[in-house]
Amino acid sequence: MRLLLLGAEGQVGRAMRAACPADASLIALGRDACDLSDEASVRAAIANAECDWLVNAAAYTAVDRAESDEALARTVNGTAPGWIGAAARMAGIRVAHISTDFVFDGSAGTPYRPDSPTNPLSAYGRSKLAGETALHSADPDALIVRTSWVHAAQGSNFPLTMLRLMRERDEIRVVADQTGSPTWATTLADSLWRLIAADASGTHHLTDAGIASWYDLAMAVAEEALALGLLPRIPTITPIATEDYPTPARRPAYSVLDKSSAWALLGGPTPHWRLSLRNMLKEVTERA
Repeated sequence: MRLLLLGAEGQVGRAMRAACPADASLIALGRDACDLSDEASVRAAIANAECDWLVNAAAYTAVDRAESDEALARTVNGTAPGWIGAAARMAGIRVAHISTDFVFDGSAGTPYRPDSPTNPLSAYGRSKLAGETALHSADPDALIVRTSWVHAAQGSNFPLTMLRLMRERDEIRVVADQTGSPTWATTLADSLWRLIAADASGTHHLTDAGIASWYDLAMAVAEEALALGLLPRIPTITPIATEDYPTPARRPAYSVLDKSSAWALLGGPTPHWRLSLRNMLKEVTERA
């Protein structure tokens, strides 16, 4: 199998490259080689790639900045997937696209199914939902995988931010009334390779197993980092309400995703988020 990867330098892109099976070949393109804000760049990248699958791991992910930069977010996240789907379908290439829990409003009390009603609260969420719609319109057979709270040993993410703040401060305040499922980029990448091998299509949800609040995740980062020698001590971690930490973009209060369809295709559940967090932080120690 030959696969074209867009967004090769992001958290998921790097994990996809690391998880590439021995019997697959990978064309990995970063933003310099394929700019999702430029239709000609997107179409040229696809036209020049002789491959079986394309994975779109590229996105505008600055959630708060998107509130004042919605036009660019809409182009990259909302319009470009349509360009990708049309060009790939013309070339006979299957598409896998990564989307987000932000397409939901967080008002549910049970995990969101792939077919649950969407209602994004933010410019970022609206742009990602528009991308799903554009891709599905261009390529009804595409694979769309929604995920949440992605982290890795490199990049910009919540656990690494917490680790830095815990080293710098004696006390930190963390939102405790937003609930979701942390996802190690490695879990997502491994699962994507397996879904592609299974020739999957349609919309599925994929995160690590289990649920947590941001406060729960911060406490877990502290405990695991201390055990690994990444922290000299655990600072005071105070739970707060969303209203006590205002941000430009509204976040869903509850964004737990129902992963049963993806788990059925994978033959079982993904690892628990706490185990994945521990393994991610082990990578951080190795890099240090």
